[in-house]
Amino acid sequence: MPSPRRAADDRPDRRVVYSEFGDAVNPDAIARAVPDLPPNQQNLKVQLSRKGRGGKTVTVISGFQHKPETLQALLKTLKNRCGTGGTVKDNNLEIQGDYADRLVALLVEQGYKAKRSGG
Repeated sequence: MPSPRRAADDRPDRRVVYSEFGDAVNPDAIARAVPDLPPNQQNLKVQLSRKGRGGKTVTVISGFQHKPETLQALLKTLKNRCGTGGTVKDNNLEIQGDYADRLVALLVEQGYKAKRSGG
């Protein structure tokens, strides 16, 4: 009968010979740290876009340095205040419709440094 220790050592995840970036078994151990700066240290740009959206206008807010969970919570607040839909794409918030002026006011009210960009 084989010893319990030997059976545990034969598992494929335990047979790492060399790992350059730390713990190869746990990919979360090498996850990139995302800075979560306070709102007053972030410079945001609010602009309108229609490219690739079939002529529909979308208000894009870029320049965030937040974790994805924080962005989702902020998106929910902004969508509720504007009464429209939106999404998070590539660390940017996209709100459906032309709400640039309203969003700048809402972001400044929450402590962000936000400016309207573009025409």
